[in-house]
Amino acid sequence: MNTYEYLLNDINTIKGIGPKLSKLFRKKNINTIFDLIWSIPRDTTDRTNLVKINELQIGKIQTITVDVIKYNFPRIRNLPNKVFCEDETGKIECVFFNSFEGYIKKILPINSRVTISGKISYYNKKYQITNPSYISEKSDSIKKVFSKYSLTEGLTEKKYNIIINEVLNSLPDLNEWLSNDILKKFNYISWKKSIIELHNPYNINKKGNFLNRLIFDEIISNFLINSKIRRGIKKIKKIKKNFDNKEYLKIKKKFGFELTSDQNTAVEQINKDLKSNQKMFRLLQGDVGSGKTIVALIASANVISSGFQVCLMAPTEILAKQHYTLTKKLFDAHINIGLLTSKTERNERNNILKNLINNKINILIGTHSLFQEKIKYNKLGLIIIDEQHKFGVKQRKKLSDKGGKNCDVLVMSATPIPRTMLMTIYGDMDTSIIKNKPRNRKEIKTYSKLDSKTDEVVKFVKKQIDEKNQVFWVCPLIEESKKVDHQSSVKRYEFLKKIFKNRVGLLHGALDKEEKNNILLNFLNKKIDILVSTTVIEVGIDFPSANIIIIENANKFGLSQLHQLRGRVGRGDKESYCILMFKSNLSQNAKKRINILKKTTDGFKISEEDMKLRGYGDLLGFKQSGLQSFRLADPVLNEDLFLLAEKEVKKIELENQDLNKYMTLLKLYDRADILNDIV
Repeated sequence: MNTYEYLLNDINTIKGIGPKLSKLFRKKNINTIFDLIWSIPRDTTDRTNLVKINELQIGKIQTITVDVIKYNFPRIRNLPNKVFCEDETGKIECVFFNSFEGYIKKILPINSRVTISGKISYYNKKYQITNPSYISEKSDSIKKVFSKYSLTEGLTEKKYNIIINEVLNSLPDLNEWLSNDILKKFNYISWKKSIIELHNPYNINKKGNFLNRLIFDEIISNFLINSKIRRGIKKIKKIKKNFDNKEYLKIKKKFGFELTSDQNTAVEQINKDLKSNQKMFRLLQGDVGSGKTIVALIASANVISSGFQVCLMAPTEILAKQHYTLTKKLFDAHINIGLLTSKTERNERNNILKNLINNKINILIGTHSLFQEKIKYNKLGLIIIDEQHKFGVKQRKKLSDKGGKNCDVLVMSATPIPRTMLMTIYGDMDTSIIKNKPRNRKEIKTYSKLDSKTDEVVKFVKKQIDEKNQVFWVCPLIEESKKVDHQSSVKRYEFLKKIFKNRVGLLHGALDKEEKNNILLNFLNKKIDILVSTTVIEVGIDFPSANIIIIENANKFGLSQLHQLRGRVGRGDKESYCILMFKSNLSQNAKKRINILKKTTDGFKISEEDMKLRGYGDLLGFKQSGLQSFRLADPVLNEDLFLLAEKEVKKIELENQDLNKYMTLLKLYDRADILNDIV
């Protein structure tokens, strides 16, 4: 058998699984045979040690060989059935609830010698085993180490092991997809053998070729899809965009300072893509405050000067308006700029749509509504997606297709993530990275304070407000108890209001979008000086007068989250401060996080450390965003295998290998739907 179809069969096709068991497995999100083999054992039950009755330990799982002496089947309802057994050292009762006489007599015949395994209890001065897990006249079938799986009520360890063994015995011998060079690194172990070893109870928590091979399969299946998308997009021939340096020089003159070396490199890479006949599909990644927007606007000006339109999509109306204001400031008057959000009035919206199709708007800025079916562009040449649009591979591909073959795509992200994560999440895109900050940006000074010294912090805040500065005051976001979180922010708001009167605003999750926007606008327009917030303040929005951020219970946040929050200040030319407040008796990890943040403002270093401390799944909620979660692979622990997979995919690309060889791998590892969309 060399077909993978067996593995994609529904679990109810497995021998021994009826409607009742099928329902229990589906409760655990196990729907196919392939799902079942990825339900990995987490522990073992050792039933190998055969003991005598007088050696039994109460509360433990024990294995004994006994003689069946007598039955007690009471006629009173709800009383258990009992079987009395003994060995040369003592007696024990096997107690059965919800088991029929016939079944009990079949598995425990009178005068037979049987091996029994189960949890020992002691009742009425007698040893008991209630509903024994295993009973057999062949002791060797019980004296084993059994795999322990995550169960649900009604699903026993015994039944689970029987089902798993049934599947493992039926595993197909799949045609090999890995190259000989790669297989050699894993000692030529096959996929089938690796799966069997993964479920071997003697391999629990062990590493070896079997595990590395399966981890590598997961990684390379992800990378191959990314490669397929990259190659597919590169094949699209577009009209080259022709432009000179004039627009860049005009913008440079207006914003009044030199680009950093990283910004210049990013501009060069983007210009090269725009001028080529291959479609651009690029990620512009930069730390908070590194100046990505300027780079994107330079690209926009170049695209407009070559006769194409641009659209820039922001996650919120307030950020879209900021981009609109900055673009108006930097672009010449002859460049027509439109702003389209849910607040845009109907008449104005109709005018924008009309002007857009008639090519009278050069750049349209707005929120996700820019991609509604009704909105038609005359000659769209560049799509820019700004901030926190955690699109998966399929969504990004659809976005690229929507603009047509002559439309380039630039996605911006202010989330510095380690290289192995970048390869996984954005591997379908080319990447430009901006690490260094503009020279006019002052370093944010970071301090830590015990929450018992709140009065000192308030004193400092008073002084800063007297100097016309503004303050963010962040309370922790505790997912387990939004009510407590809400109350803590209200409490802090009331406390500060007594001191600063009507100069304090409150932002929390219970407010609707309109209220949130109004409060942020009041803060932006300096109608309030202190903004108490439970929510993560919108990434990318500039509050130039905000130069202090106070984060209460800083230990409740991850390093990357703290760094993102810190990036909300220091956007102007004033000295900026981040004050991390915490309670005494911090854990070692919390102390490490706070010390790392005090030592560096490099977001890339911080994300590396965060991933080491918290694991990749928790890094800024990537797992929750539904981007890419692996069953086995971990970008921190398996960095060597990520780099090996990257090298192998480059070799596959260079040799222009046909992906049909890997089709089984891609279908098994749940990439088939993506593949169908892109081929």
